[in-house]
Amino acid sequence: MSSDNSDKNVIPFASGLREVTGARPEAEPARPQEVVCQICFGTGTRLGTDRDGTVRAAICECRRVNAKNKLVIAQIPPRFLKRSFEDYHPKNESQSFAKNFGRMLVEAYPLADRGLLLMGGVGVGKTHLAIAILRELIEQKGATGLFFESGSLLKTIQDSYNPISQTSEMRVLAPVYQTDVLVLDELGATVPSDWVRDTLYQIVNSRYNNNRLTIFTTNYFDELHIDESLKRLKNQREELDNSAYSSGRVEALRELDKRITRLLSRQVLEDRIGTSLRSRLHQMCKKIPIFGEDFRKIER
Repeated sequence: MSSDNSDKNVIPFASGLREVTGARPEAEPARPQEVVCQICFGTGTRLGTDRDGTVRAAICECRRVNAKNKLVIAQIPPRFLKRSFEDYHPKNESQSFAKNFGRMLVEAYPLADRGLLLMGGVGVGKTHLAIAILRELIEQKGATGLFFESGSLLKTIQDSYNPISQTSEMRVLAPVYQTDVLVLDELGATVPSDWVRDTLYQIVNSRYNNNRLTIFTTNYFDELHIDESLKRLKNQREELDNSAYSSGRVEALRELDKRITRLLSRQVLEDRIGTSLRSRLHQMCKKIPIFGEDFRKIER
């Protein structure tokens, strides 16, 4: 990537270019048996110079090795393992924007100081894009990464409480806390109990405090969108309400009212994850709404 584009890619994510000294506070300490890199001294970050002479932080080459092993450790589901930017084909402006923003995040890393919150309905490509970003950061930038569906992660944590289990809560959570990049898929999908909210806040807050990049996907928005189906139902009700009386008219109106009520009772993201966690996400993520039809239905 040429230096002409580098500034554009960094600005949306870095609120200010921090002074780079070669140290990376969140880097994991080298194990005794490992040979410490003499360029970055185990931090994973080195100083690089653009063609125009601008000094920037860059990923050290020592972090680029063993990308295949890192992809295995990342636990990307087999169905999504080969997902990339190239095979995500936007159908509208919001999808194009999300794809371009994802590419910019990859280019800005490790100076990206905010993650992403991909919000959208089923089948608009949220998980696809999140994994494409994760793969690029692992393969091109040498980052460590981890993918978790939020419900599965919470279930794994719960299972660790079982005395028969061979795992412990910290053994489950340590990689989630420490990995450079975490993709947490389907945020808000689990029934919002106090335990769920507290556990998710503990995870997110730890990553926020340690400046670790996190990418979330969710089917919930911050506000209820009046979609075409609701408009259609309201039009049907108005037409039926103005029609002549018939034996089935009252029952039909009652059924339409039920369907409209169900649509209006949809929850927003804050209802699912709690006020504290939603507030934290405002600080640590750029919100990217993605709209569109379910591609699974379109492709049938």
